[in-house]
Amino acid sequence: MNEILIITTYYPPETGAAANRIAQLANGLEKNGFKVTVITPLPNYPTGRIFKNYKGSFHKTSHEDHITIHRLWIYASNSKNKLLRLLAMLSYSFSLLWFFIWKKVPNKVIVQSPPLLVAFTCMFFLNRKKRKLILNVSDLWPLAGLHLGVFKKNFAYRILEFIEHFNYRKADLILGQSEEILAHISSLCPNNKTFLYRNYPDFEMPRLEESYQDNDKIKLVYAGLLGVAQGVFKLCQKLDYSTIEFHVYGAGHEKESIINYISNNPTLPIIYHGEVSRGYLHPELIKYDLAIIPLRNRIYGSVPSKLFEYSRLGLPVLYFGGGEGEKIVEKYSLGWIAKVGNYSNLNIVLSRINKADFTLKNKVSIQQVALNQFDFNRQLKKFIKQL
Repeated sequence: MNEILIITTYYPPETGAAANRIAQLANGLEKNGFKVTVITPLPNYPTGRIFKNYKGSFHKTSHEDHITIHRLWIYASNSKNKLLRLLAMLSYSFSLLWFFIWKKVPNKVIVQSPPLLVAFTCMFFLNRKKRKLILNVSDLWPLAGLHLGVFKKNFAYRILEFIEHFNYRKADLILGQSEEILAHISSLCPNNKTFLYRNYPDFEMPRLEESYQDNDKIKLVYAGLLGVAQGVFKLCQKLDYSTIEFHVYGAGHEKESIINYISNNPTLPIIYHGEVSRGYLHPELIKYDLAIIPLRNRIYGSVPSKLFEYSRLGLPVLYFGGGEGEKIVEKYSLGWIAKVGNYSNLNIVLSRINKADFTLKNKVSIQQVALNQFDFNRQLKKFIKQL
């Protein structure tokens, strides 16, 4: 049996797109005849605290759905302090080194990047002639951090660029979740072998039914990380509520700010539903008219996985992030587009949308696009041929 190791910083029971994406890959490989092992930290995201059932452990091994999962010690932190975040990544890197010394590592390894430092640890210490290292690049760091204002072009940034380039050079195959990511990597390492691996979801499509609502307002929903990059708190402040009501699901740095804003503005139709499981969320999402996918700034290489998840649910989107995601919405008629960072344009676009746009026919058409164009299993089989 083919053995393969996946090294990641996020994995269930943690929530979020990153954890779901890697778990789906692991399960997909297992179903296609691979013996899969996963290395990940003790679960701590997004709270920055080790989950209750894992506290007091340095290493926990479990077997879930025929997959062996090693959860290693990490100094957990979701602090905005860069030194504490660095300490967290260093602690996980040291745990990985301990594992590499004492455990046998298969000849096929998939390494998730970012975080850059964790990926660097793997690419440096696992580099062997007989071993195939596959680097799965979901975001372009440090470039994305520069666009978000997290980094400045200084000495520290140049070190991160060196680490990024090193990781690419040591990879036998690089997976990128967007054409922009692959173009960036090819510009730095033109001889590297690359593969476009989109973040397609794999769940049963719900059966859609015509909905009838007395309320004329559009039910707009956001579900996901409440972080700085998404800017949901600013959305709450900037949206024109004359034609919409806004529903929010998720957790993250902006959670308390959003809750306080709702409390201080009780007349605004904003409803915060908290953080819920993916299994609960999907049946709820199809009750809404429109989902918004926002980014505060255009991030080169970013294509939010929500775009593919919502299309499978038949949920039209309002894309407010620019870049390649915008082109996908246009190409496949998945919804509407507003200019990234332009809240006036966002409200103009919203004012031109009405309830009559959300027909069952249109929603089924979006699901058909997902079925034909965004199929996880077809993509996985193409990827397996590269291994």
